[in-house]
Amino acid sequence: MTNQEQFPECRALTKGPKYHYFGYYDKFPYDFSGRYLLALEVDFMDRPPTPDDKARIGLVDLAGDGEFEPLAETYAWNWQQGTHLQWLATAPDREIIYNIREGDKYVACIHDVKSDEKRTLPRPIYAVSRSGKQAVSVNFSRIHACRPGYGYNGIPDPWADELHPDEDGIYRMDLQTGATELIISIAQAAAIEPDDTMEAGKHWFNHLQFSTDDSRFLCLHRWHRTLPDGRRSHFTRMLTANPDGSELYLLNKDDMTSHFDWKSGNEILAWARQFDIGDYYFLFTDQTHEITIVGEDVLTCDGHCSYSPDGRFILTDTYPQGEQHLRTLILYNNETGQRTDIGRFYSPPELQGEIRCDLHPRWSRDGTKVCFDSMHEGPRQIYEIDVSGIVSA
Repeated sequence: MTNQEQFPECRALTKGPKYHYFGYYDKFPYDFSGRYLLALEVDFMDRPPTPDDKARIGLVDLAGDGEFEPLAETYAWNWQQGTHLQWLATAPDREIIYNIREGDKYVACIHDVKSDEKRTLPRPIYAVSRSGKQAVSVNFSRIHACRPGYGYNGIPDPWADELHPDEDGIYRMDLQTGATELIISIAQAAAIEPDDTMEAGKHWFNHLQFSTDDSRFLCLHRWHRTLPDGRRSHFTRMLTANPDGSELYLLNKDDMTSHFDWKSGNEILAWARQFDIGDYYFLFTDQTHEITIVGEDVLTCDGHCSYSPDGRFILTDTYPQGEQHLRTLILYNNETGQRTDIGRFYSPPELQGEIRCDLHPRWSRDGTKVCFDSMHEGPRQIYEIDVSGIVSA
């Protein structure tokens, strides 16, 4: 069932003349109090970043007038995921973490926004554990070469000529000591139930996330393929593992897994393909063959999905649809199966590929607000919708 009530009010949280955004959908941009919002500020929005382009990292006081307060800058950023900027769970009222380029390598920086003290870690972060004590990392140069818009432009990939290197892959990093180790190699993933398509293209890892109890993490294993018309595409498999890389498990091997979110310590919601069923939001049970379709009749396309803090609702969106190029913002009630569309936003059709502006909707920590990136008013800015009336009904 779809609820087509009037859309709730949408307000801009940032303002020009500069452009602002946050990045991906799987992190809280709001601090612990809900008053301050993390954001990135850039001087352009219509081309990919070069190695010489910087993004400013800063805060917006939501009790103020939308002014951006710069804190730092980075040359390790992209349009889709920003710089993996986020609050650290160990000190969510004052410490943030983000990636930077330092010399000939990418690293992470832990930054106390109140004292301005900074501490550099030896590797960049991709996903941080819910506890804020450990992270998993990947080769962002390789991602940039394989999937522009998700890696960083500026440092060559040392394994550029290898299809599935055994010395590169997923790294674990202790955020307190900086200790780091390779826990899953690309070659290791490629050796799991291999098929004929894997020998022709380059492999890489993308999209990592820890489970709600930090007992497991998820990653996507991808490799290139060439289509009959000469265009380059890719296959995707979903893998899970323990934080130390052990008990590596192939959870979905059917060509396509897209966006996802952990529902619990062993359940994963993902827009994915099952050859004998089709493309749907599936709820996977980790390390089993158990799957269930979620929102079969109302959640009918891929989107950036996440559970509300209390797990009652799924927040997601769509890609541009129809002649008006509108992206729809959606709330889905897990208990009733009801879909509520909370907004539709124009997306400029001339901005495609890695420079597009996906909504990437994100929850506030109390689950009463949703913020997202958009260009429906022209410049790229961050917006917010109060959904308290919907989630409390």
